[in-house]
Amino acid sequence: MSRSLSGKRVAFLVTDGFEQVELTGPKEALEQAGAKVEILSSQAGTVKGWNHDKPADDFEVHRTFEQAKNEDYDAVVLPGGVQNSDTIRLDKGAQHIVNLINGQNKPIAVICHGGWLLISAKLVTGKTLTSYKTLKDDLVNAGADWVDEAVVVDGNLISSRQPDDIPAFNEQLIKALSA
Repeated sequence: MSRSLSGKRVAFLVTDGFEQVELTGPKEALEQAGAKVEILSSQAGTVKGWNHDKPADDFEVHRTFEQAKNEDYDAVVLPGGVQNSDTIRLDKGAQHIVNLINGQNKPIAVICHGGWLLISAKLVTGKTLTSYKTLKDDLVNAGADWVDEAVVVDGNLISSRQPDDIPAFNEQLIKALSA
């Protein structure tokens, strides 16, 4: 992953309860490749990551969903985590951002339970995606073609199943941003 992403900006959309490694793993890879990363959330201040079912670290929120401008970002990353994903999917600001980014055909990278936001934003119909296995029915019922693979790229959508897939996820995200 030696591609330079200098000048690229990536937004991570989260609320409390995101799977911490699904933020920190891609964030570190993007920053090492030269990208600037910002954490966006519904509220200013900090958001709390989780290590599966246990609270973990706090992270600074750079902007709220309402303060964010889609033209400021070259891609969006949606970490999973059940609590985060169940909350963020209902947030109209988060839905608005992913719809704008999608409309500009910029990469939207989603891992684990993060696909719930794409379902609520009505972006999965006719798309091939993967996710954590418990989201399979939700994605299929929303019109997606679900596959059990480490990483799937369908147009501007990049999806992965779980933390074990983060290296493949990072590689595809960096590749998409390098294009």
